[in-house]
Amino acid sequence: MAECGYVISQGAYIKLVLHALKHRSSPVNGLLVGRLLDGGIAGASPTVQISDAVPLSHSQIGILTYLELALIQVEEHFGADGLAVVGYYHANERHDDSELGGAARKIGDHIFRYFPQAALLLLDNKRLEGLAKGKGCDPVLELFTRDSSRSWRRASSEGSSQLSIKEPSANTVLLDYISTEKWNQVADFDDHLDDISKDWLNPNLFN
Repeated sequence: MAECGYVISQGAYIKLVLHALKHRSSPVNGLLVGRLLDGGIAGASPTVQISDAVPLSHSQIGILTYLELALIQVEEHFGADGLAVVGYYHANERHDDSELGGAARKIGDHIFRYFPQAALLLLDNKRLEGLAKGKGCDPVLELFTRDSSRSWRRASSEGSSQLSIKEPSANTVLLDYISTEKWNQVADFDDHLDDISKDWLNPNLFN
């Protein structure tokens, strides 16, 4: 079977990075929304297109009942456009922690039941810090996928082609948002539950 590829849109990438930058002293997580595209011809690789990211939490990490509530709302909203939850993103609390922890794996397993090509994206905190200082242009994500042994393995690193950003200039655009502290405008489900006027869809983030 051909290896599945993953392409994340500029908007989804920027949104999840800004979410992590807003809560640098806390773990953060969110859902990835998109669709699976078949290879089209024999032997061609299928591709998961990640078109949006939904900031979920900076405090309720690992609580499945909370995740189920979010999944229902996200599926209801995006399902009309033919989109579904295709993965999960996570940023660890500690700067030096580059491992995919138990809570992230558990949530990934949950999403995997509905979408077997699910992607787990782990933010690299060291690269994230470099971006926040206006340095560096490398993507700050690592891709994990679930293998036949039912464990999550690191599927990409710097230079890998399995995960790509749809728009090559995404980090340049992101630096502009960082320079204006755009992360302050990101709202996640935690924020929405505290204040329902804060929209977890973030419809005005890129205005």
